[in-house]
Amino acid sequence: MSRRSLVVISAGLSQPSSTRLLADQLAAATRRRLDADAVPVDLRDHAHDLTNHMLTGFPAPELERVLDAVARADGLIAVTPIFNASYSGLFKSFVDVLPEETLVDKPVLIAATGGTARHSLALEHAMRPLFAHLRAVVVPTPVFAAPEDWGGATAQGPLAARIERAAAELAVEIERREPPVVVDPFDEPTPFSELLGGST
Repeated sequence: MSRRSLVVISAGLSQPSSTRLLADQLAAATRRRLDADAVPVDLRDHAHDLTNHMLTGFPAPELERVLDAVARADGLIAVTPIFNASYSGLFKSFVDVLPEETLVDKPVLIAATGGTARHSLALEHAMRPLFAHLRAVVVPTPVFAAPEDWGGATAQGPLAARIERAAAELAVEIERREPPVVVDPFDEPTPFSELLGGST
């Protein structure tokens, strides 16, 4: 089996970001179990392009590369801060511009950060239904991190255990599947004879 690929989406707004920290630890834990490259994507760097894409229907080149990487990835790690009991607007904007069927049958690990553990249910009532609607394969263990779960830049106690378990589940789901095949419509353009109605 060839080397696999992960895209790691972080919707944190600040720098440094606990959301990005969690995303990085999930990626590292997954890569300990899987021979894979991980592409980190900070959505804050694409915020303007996401708005422009929603207004015009066309992605800027940098955003198009991100969308293409997600389509070609073997698995996705998606991490968002929780605002007002749900994923952030920036995170939802990214999901809204993904081409249709991009995430069908793609293994996804969902995770979130928030000010208190009370926000953790957003993973089950907001994040999981969103990816289920997109027909992704969401691993059973979601990961939520509150400020008290961190010891400096390292996950502690139960959070560390959940990171390891979720990463193991994601690695298993990726290994069960062949790499995705993305068809470029420009690789085999329709001949002019067909476009002109088949007349010769």
